Amino acid sequence: MRQVPDRPDAERRGRGSHLHRIVAVTLTVLAALVIAACGSSSSSSSASGSGASGGSSSSATSSTSSTAASGGSAAQPGKGKPAITLGTKNFTEEFVIGALYQQVLQHAGYTVNYKPNIGATEVVDKALTSGQIDAYPEYTGESVATVFNITTPVTSPQQEYQLAKAAYAKRGQSMSDITPFYDTDAIATLKTYASQHGLRTMTDLKKLPHFTLGARPEFEGRQEGAAGMRKAYGINNFAFKSLALGLQYQALDSHSVDAADIFSTDPQLASGKYAVLSDPKHIFGYQNIALVINTKKLDQLGGASFMGLINKVNSLLTTPAVIAMNKAVAIDKQSPAAVAQSFLKANGLV
Repeated sequence: MRQVPDRPDAERRGRGSHLHRIVAVTLTVLAALVIAACGSSSSSSSASGSGASGGSSSSATSSTSSTAASGGSAAQPGKGKPAITLGTKNFTEEFVIGALYQQVLQHAGYTVNYKPNIGATEVVDKALTSGQIDAYPEYTGESVATVFNITTPVTSPQQEYQLAKAAYAKRGQSMSDITPFYDTDAIATLKTYASQHGLRTMTDLKKLPHFTLGARPEFEGRQEGAAGMRKAYGINNFAFKSLALGLQYQALDSHSVDAADIFSTDPQLASGKYAVLSDPKHIFGYQNIALVINTKKLDQLGGASFMGLINKVNSLLTTPAVIAMNKAVAIDKQSPAAVAQSFLKANGLV
């Protein structure tokens, strides 16, 4: 989900009950700041996705162009600059972050062609390299492992970021600063199942005679996925069940799978129904978010002035803030555009 910093060393993946405490506190403390505000907001743009995590928002091929309204901020660095085509991946958190980027750029005078819900990393990266889009938010661990197939072990979010940044630079792309939060994949089970079988860490899965693992299709072949579980942990006692992204909790609840790949900022974890297994070998990496953009387009858009806007947004994306916004969309069924607008207004960015 990768989060991506707000989770440097002290909040590495596999946080289990610690994550549940963070989520519970988040949803209480930030309700007035983010969620309640979102309930009364409306979007200034029609280009945004909505729905539960993994759900579909708008067609992957649809494109909405819009420009910032006149007035607002005195500084309009985007005026007279070429349009930017901004894409996202295919789940709630990306829809929220894409909407944040879209709106702050529009407010600064940029014309944004917004294409949410393009697909998984493999798909959206092809859209970037083929020129269908100019930029999209990506998770640093996914960049390293999935985009570039780099297997260098890392021990910090910054090290993961530097690996990704260097690899993109060789390919003619640039990265913004990373977010404080990171959203990582993790393996979860029902708490009752974990208690019954003594499951606390990924290693404990080897004690099971057999289990069914549910995840989105691309997870099966990834090193930061089922392939890594086999290689790093020697976990070979499972059958893989392909699930559409967003159906993992339903599959756990119905007992159609025993374990599932989830994102560590999923708002469903606040229910307390699920146990998140720790990942002592850190196969899922650090997953802070950064905007990846073609360097030539970045130069055309103003370079540092453009990236400064993105970095301002990123600096505010802590784990509590992101979980609250994810919940507002995935569970409270608010639109990503409305949630983003409320967050940006609350922080004085629009």
